[in-house]
Amino acid sequence: MPVSPALAEDLAASVRELYEDAEYALLDHLARALAEDIDSPRWAELKLAAVGNLREAVERVAEALRQDADGRVAEALIEAYGRGRQAAVAELGALDIGRELAARRALPNAAAVDRLAASYAQDTRPLYVRITRVVVDAYRSIISRVSASTLLGGLTRRQASQRALDQFAARGITGFVDKAGRAWDMASYAEMAVRSITGRAAIEGHLDVLTDMGVQLVIVSDAPLNCPLCEPWEGETLVINGQSGPHTIRTDHTIQPTRLRAPTRTVAVHVAGSLVEARAAGLFHCNCRHSLSAYLPGVTTRPPHHATPGTTYEDTQRQRQIERRIREWKRRQAAAVDEQARRAAGAKVREWQKAAREHVAAHEHLRRKPAREQIGAAR
Repeated sequence: MPVSPALAEDLAASVRELYEDAEYALLDHLARALAEDIDSPRWAELKLAAVGNLREAVERVAEALRQDADGRVAEALIEAYGRGRQAAVAELGALDIGRELAARRALPNAAAVDRLAASYAQDTRPLYVRITRVVVDAYRSIISRVSASTLLGGLTRRQASQRALDQFAARGITGFVDKAGRAWDMASYAEMAVRSITGRAAIEGHLDVLTDMGVQLVIVSDAPLNCPLCEPWEGETLVINGQSGPHTIRTDHTIQPTRLRAPTRTVAVHVAGSLVEARAAGLFHCNCRHSLSAYLPGVTTRPPHHATPGTTYEDTQRQRQIERRIREWKRRQAAAVDEQARRAAGAKVREWQKAAREHVAAHEHLRRKPAREQIGAAR
């Protein structure tokens, strides 16, 4: 069966839940720390004196999160790599080649899994360092802003605290920048990293089996609602390890004559480039819908085009935007300092959830994904 990053997408769910819980906990720590003694005339002095207590609480959350996440990611990588291998075994077995492979036990490649785990650890190491710094810096900034607001007489301390917390919660715990220079909040960055690394594990497991069996060509599916990054590669044939750029190769036909001394059948195959080249250009990015399968010369045909009348790629991006708004107001709800603010944020959550239902109902090819509306969901 074909393989895609989506094959391992569900494995990020348990890690996402950890970050959801952690972000709720961090917002709650921040809100409670600011709300305590809020009516005292010595509020600012008391808050600054208690910064060490907040720092310790945040560090405990961050360390527990790191340990739990690393353990779950290691398990997810092993599972994803195994799924990729099993997909290749099923694919080659269904195509009546590699029967001996179908009977072979598909064990995870420890070296590949360890390499991916090390890559994940390197990508997320700065995240845990910044969690404490971001929350404590926000705490100090809010104290300063609230003190200035109340001195000017424009707002009560409670109102000023809530306004500042709303702004912080709307952004999430930010400051994490990926290799493309895009800024992420903590939970989104972590889930993006997990989904990306487990997707790579599934694809590498699949490719390792194909390579073992001597298959050097793969074909990209034609996915509905494709994005501009993937469009150039849709339906194209790629070489796993070989020359980049478009070129034509002549190779043996998958089905050869059974007669003795019959000439070998060959076929010309147009190759759009290498798999490494395609992935570097954006194929199989996070949330990519495309899949990869073995290309058998003379047997495999170009996949049919998936038409999506009435729905465009821009419609999918509008859905992502609505999901971000739902997450934003859920964060504000978690950071509320009183019941009135909590109810107001909850009303906004319901308002954007209604917008999500209406948008999906208006577009036949869209499906609502409640998990993406949780605080820890990726972009």
